[in-house]
Amino acid sequence: MPEYTDHFGPEGLRTRGTVLVVPGRGETRTAYARFGRRLASDAYRVRVIDAPDIDADDLSGSLAGFRTQLVAALDGTATDDGIARPVVVVGADSGAAAVAALLGRDAIPGSRRPDAVVLAGLPGNAAAAAGTWDQELDVRTFCPAHRATLTQDSGVRRGSLQEAVPEALLAAAYGSDEDGGVRADADVPTLFLVGGEDPLADRAALARTAKSLSRARLSAVRGGRHDVLNDLQHRSVAAEVVTFLETLRNELTPVIAVESSAW
Repeated sequence: MPEYTDHFGPEGLRTRGTVLVVPGRGETRTAYARFGRRLASDAYRVRVIDAPDIDADDLSGSLAGFRTQLVAALDGTATDDGIARPVVVVGADSGAAAVAALLGRDAIPGSRRPDAVVLAGLPGNAAAAAGTWDQELDVRTFCPAHRATLTQDSGVRRGSLQEAVPEALLAAAYGSDEDGGVRADADVPTLFLVGGEDPLADRAALARTAKSLSRARLSAVRGGRHDVLNDLQHRSVAAEVVTFLETLRNELTPVIAVESSAW
């Protein structure tokens, strides 16, 4: 049976949508407890799933299994009123790559297809050169609380960032494989989040991909490292995600427009 970590909005408030969170390399659901609670406090139903299992030698089979995992997780959030929409999938690291690749192949049934996606820390071809745990943490985050969470979590697979994401998965995620990838087919609003100091990011590829989509935004977090959802700037990043969710509910029209500012 699949296991999930669920976060619910304040009692008595109408649920404003459903957010599925997909962790990345070496991570467990525990890493996204703070992020999940923060979105839930704004009345979003949040479910964190396990990181996808991607076999470099069987990408199609891996993505099919991931699709089944996502559909089951989403179906499990349904109440008597159905699934609260909009449905947004948030992927981090290899989880972001899997989400992008899956959307590009149009492999999610229409009724369960997300209304939008957030791709955080979508990696490039580079692997971390970190040899020690402290060096790996430096690649991931400078947030003391998140570093402690990762260190104390016995389920975290240390050294995982030294393992390159399968090239076939990245090709599908960036839209350069024969099946199209996210650039060609993903007709959903997409928010890309990248740490300004993320050593694993391919900023040029991210910019090209974002510009190739009709409804995409690339947001860079000043000073952010690879675990952009959980780094020192996590409050501002969560606010950016909530702003995206609220804008999505308003047909991508920003709720707040700045008319005058001295900063």
